[in-house]
Amino acid sequence: MTEMIGSYEQTRREIETTFGSIPGFLNAVPEDVLVQMWPMMKKYMLGQSKIPSKYREMISLAVAATLKCPYCETFHRASAKMNGATDEELAELGAVVGQVTFWSSILHTLNYDMNTFMKEFNAMGEHFAKQSH
Repeated sequence: MTEMIGSYEQTRREIETTFGSIPGFLNAVPEDVLVQMWPMMKKYMLGQSKIPSKYREMISLAVAATLKCPYCETFHRASAKMNGATDEELAELGAVVGQVTFWSSILHTLNYDMNTFMKEFNAMGEHFAKQSH
């Protein structure tokens, strides 16, 4: 228990150093959850990962828009812009999100057979591959 308390206090110090303060919503997160989630947030949301920051924030914004989360939309839209996303790219991102959401709704409503979908998908992939040669 003492180890977790030390880790919790260290986690809070890292959060405060990173953000300049500790956002209030993080105070409501159970201590053991915060200790486990902060390293992942720090690496995959705030740090350097395999996905460049601009694209990671655009992906996060696409997810936020699909979830209809105003908190995440606000954060990730501003973060995407801070990382170099243009208004034109964000507008296009909205169109991509809309397309994926639309076609997902169609496929789910139809309860389209997954095996048929995969055969058709593979045929399209083969067609695209031939077109690129």
